Amino acid sequence: MKTNLVISTLAAALFALPVAAQTPAPATTTPAKDAVKADRAQVKADRAEVKQDKAAVKADREQMKADAKAGNKDAVKADREKLKADRAEMKKDVHQMHQDEKKMHQDAEAAHKGK
Repeated sequence: MKTNLVISTLAAALFALPVAAQTPAPATTTPAKDAVKADRAQVKADRAEVKQDKAAVKADREQMKADAKAGNKDAVKADREKLKADRAEMKKDVHQMHQDEKKMHQDAEAAHKGK
């Protein structure tokens, strides 16, 4: 009788072992990892802004060339001012993107050290 009890206890323990091994560990996110995710999203948004700025600068150049070809000096002057403003905006957005990338790398390093 003791043998049956030992065998049944051993069998129950063996069947319970794989179930315990399969349970996933609780997901723990650290604030540093969350910061990196937020930084990545911000950098992605910054890249989209820079891409739009580049398209605007390209369109300004093309418009200025077309107006110059047509001999419209007043329009060329206005186009030049618009191009100058769009370049300044692009420069500002590129600078912001670099700052956000720098922050992302710092947060990633902090998350890595926090492991």
